[in-house]
Amino acid sequence: MKIALVGAGLIGKSIAHLLRDTGDFEVVAFDRDEQALTALEAEGIATRRVDSAETPALRQALHGFDALVNALPYYLAISVASAAKAAGVHYFDLTEDVRATHAIRAIAEGSDVAFMPQCGLAPGFIGIVAHDLAERLDNVREVKMRVGALPEFPTNALKYNLTWSIDGLINEYCQPCEAIRDGRTQWVQPLEGVEHFSLDGIEYEAFNTSGGLGTLCETLAGKVESLDYKSVRYPGHRDLMKFLLDDLRMSTDRDGLKAMLKRAVPSTSQDVVLIFVTVTGMRGGPSGQLVQNVFTRKVFAKEVGGMPMSAIQITTAGAICAELDLFREGVLPQSGFVRQEQVPLAAFLNNRFGKLYQGANMVSSAPRMATL
Repeated sequence: MKIALVGAGLIGKSIAHLLRDTGDFEVVAFDRDEQALTALEAEGIATRRVDSAETPALRQALHGFDALVNALPYYLAISVASAAKAAGVHYFDLTEDVRATHAIRAIAEGSDVAFMPQCGLAPGFIGIVAHDLAERLDNVREVKMRVGALPEFPTNALKYNLTWSIDGLINEYCQPCEAIRDGRTQWVQPLEGVEHFSLDGIEYEAFNTSGGLGTLCETLAGKVESLDYKSVRYPGHRDLMKFLLDDLRMSTDRDGLKAMLKRAVPSTSQDVVLIFVTVTGMRGGPSGQLVQNVFTRKVFAKEVGGMPMSAIQITTAGAICAELDLFREGVLPQSGFVRQEQVPLAAFLNNRFGKLYQGANMVSSAPRMATL
């Protein structure tokens, strides 16, 4: 399967290596950044210089490819998806932006190729888990989805390090958030709904952020009383971010906020991804038993196939590669708009890339793939 990987940044690089090393995918990385492309070429990844913001140029470059994997920032998703539609290639991305997803759904309408946005960790894997747990119950009362991409060793006042896209981080902190309350879908404010919990003896806080639910509100509409998604951080982070965004009004100056965070908050590859999903409801009919299904994971940075990867690289790149692999195998719909909750959880976790979420060794169809 010939893949055009659009975006040669940190996550794009991880996707390229994971796919290439199986031997089942031919990967060519597209980017306008010569330095990023040169770094990938040195590691044996084929590249092509293309300005992905130019839809006609990207459409022409896609000739001969089977699918496009978009690893660019969320604000380029609509134009890249439009190029995929025009070129007649399948489309996969990592966007958390609600507006972009709605637009991609419209682009996918009536299409002979598949459009599958939100293929990362959250949205993405978290929705697959929540939907699977909900399907095990006869009547669902409450779905709680909690995800955190955190430094393993927090040292600054924010108790946070930059582990993924700053643009995506700011977007999820500033945009309204979907939720279901009392059986009705509604919008709630980001950074609100603060709660505290402890897991494995470590204290955390969680609060509303945008985009993590994907299309789950629509899928579970009329089937659940309460549904929400919250980002997990160490205690105190939310109050400082609320001070920056609201009191200092940095939410109206995203470029300034981005520059500030890049200047003051260091990145780290020593991170941990926390996944915590609980679904409460009745099993055995209305007169049955009230039960709670729980799914938890902690994924740490490690070496994958001879390449050091952070936890957020592993979970994000691993998720989209697993879904692309399942699509190649015919497990997923082959045309139109594909939701994350259409991915069977068991098939995902048993996939060679999905096993990264379990800490198991990857299964390779090529002898050069190393185990974890």
